Amino acid sequence: MALKPTIFKCNISLSDLNRDYYDTLQLTVAQHPSETLERMMARVLAYSINADEHLTFTKGLSSVDEPDIWLKSLDGQVSLWVDMGEPDAERIKKATRLAREVKVYSFNSKSDVWWSQGKDKFAALDASLFQFPWEEIQELAALVTRTMDMSVTITGDSAYFAMESGECEVSWVQLQKD
Repeated sequence: MALKPTIFKCNISLSDLNRDYYDTLQLTVAQHPSETLERMMARVLAYSINADEHLTFTKGLSSVDEPDIWLKSLDGQVSLWVDMGEPDAERIKKATRLAREVKVYSFNSKSDVWWSQGKDKFAALDASLFQFPWEEIQELAALVTRTMDMSVTITGDSAYFAMESGECEVSWVQLQKD
């Protein structure tokens, strides 16, 4: 019998000062059985950074042909493709053919190795690559509860999270701009 995902509810009061975007998001986040809390919260952070009324989580780890998050236009074209983790250059190249804009958010302890080994290949691709510090993602994951009411304020290259279970800040570095 297949393991079922764990469902989390996130009520986010989002203030993105970079884009002058303010919204209240009610997200239902399915954590795949093989997904860590760190990866799941990195997805929530990437979603918040790119928030739009038509942005959606996909099947993610359950479907190799889809990103973790995407934004589709009304005619079904992929406007934004967001991958999490450390995809290989071929996957990113394929994404650039399918979407107008591609973003990759790397977040774990092997992120530096992935970047140093692939940066020459990535340079030829029309994609933006970002890195979240692993320690800060771990701090964010430590605050997780099944139902979360949170305030997320994005300014510059960081997001400040305030929840009942605590507060933390997650910054990021842009490794490559499309």
